[in-house]
Amino acid sequence: MKDLSKHPCFNKEAKSEHGRVHLPIAPKCNIQCNYCDRKYDCVNESRPGVTSSVLTPKQAIAYLKDLKTKLPNLSVVGIAGPGDPFANPEETMETLRLVNEEFPEMLSCLSTNGVNLMPYIDQLAEYGVSHVTITINSLDPEVLGKIYHWIRADKRVLRGNMAGEEIIKRQLACIPLLKAKGMIVKINTIVVPGVNDHCIEELAAKTAELGADVMNCIPLYPNKNTPFENVLAPTHNEMQAIRAKILKHIKPMTHCARCRADAAGLLGQDYKGAMDMLREYSSKPTVPVKERPYVAVASFEGMLVNQHLGESKELFIYRETPNGYRFVEKRETPVAGNGERRWLALSSILNDCRALLTGGAGPSPVRVLESSGIRVIQMTGLIDNGLDVVYKGKVLRTIKKADAFKCGQSCSGNAAGCG
Repeated sequence: MKDLSKHPCFNKEAKSEHGRVHLPIAPKCNIQCNYCDRKYDCVNESRPGVTSSVLTPKQAIAYLKDLKTKLPNLSVVGIAGPGDPFANPEETMETLRLVNEEFPEMLSCLSTNGVNLMPYIDQLAEYGVSHVTITINSLDPEVLGKIYHWIRADKRVLRGNMAGEEIIKRQLACIPLLKAKGMIVKINTIVVPGVNDHCIEELAAKTAELGADVMNCIPLYPNKNTPFENVLAPTHNEMQAIRAKILKHIKPMTHCARCRADAAGLLGQDYKGAMDMLREYSSKPTVPVKERPYVAVASFEGMLVNQHLGESKELFIYRETPNGYRFVEKRETPVAGNGERRWLALSSILNDCRALLTGGAGPSPVRVLESSGIRVIQMTGLIDNGLDVVYKGKVLRTIKKADAFKCGQSCSGNAAGCG
């Protein structure tokens, strides 16, 4: 039997003894909050939605195994983004399955907006998830329409009051279902002055009635480049008054550390070596290199590495042989557009390649491809020189991203990014 009292986010007394780790395996999100700015490869901010790297499920388990040797007091493993776990359901459920197999003694939890949570509740229980946090910001569809720019419910994109009605219906329906499976439920609420601060007590009463165990009211963090960037955060006294009101209905959480999506260690005392470890594990292939014999190359003519990945309609595929490097074939790349989905499709096309040589690439394709175990090398020069780096481990001192391929300069694209 797992000791539920060891969860530091749900039990204040546990925070000085028991650590937690968030595995950043869920980059996509199915809502756009007007206070949120998700960032990848960021080390300078400590808040939800930020991570230094994104991992695949297998990379996450390898990272967790290593981290446990350095932080033996880790009691909890969670998934909190940097997007939403159920906008990335395959990655989320595979990670939870592996955690349950490898670390059955650890508590496992996740934090979600609840839009796509319901279909997975039975499976969460099967994989031993003990704590679930749902971010619910109001019961009023009009208020929610101001907080969310849009939500994606199944294949529909909803805005305004329609978005608010749909998200609250889905969120509230999940609470009793989670409780029926024996899970502890926490409600997170972002307090936005002048928007939802007047209706939080009503929300506390309703969620408590449905069985929620604890409520965490989090003051707005005014992020730059978001619609709420100029909204003032609530004061300490205002937050105290709100917590006093919800105390009439539900237990308030008072020690939230507003953790990153890759947080590791004790609350408020994150392990400083975790970011370096994350970068290391995010670049490790999850398929043995012997099963990835090829290297893809972005090239105009098949002699030089000289083409930006975003402009490449096809890639040259090479492999090493006893008699040198051999051209194997050309492979078409997915058509431009569709943002991250284009690079996920490309990673599938290149699933037998251990590396990609390119004259330049944006941060999104680099992140997605390297999370799939494909090393991205940005360089200019002879293809053979790049292949020497991959297959023989040679150092090519001129290896670099060419200035000519910086987006918005000589790139023939529209400077809107490599989507």
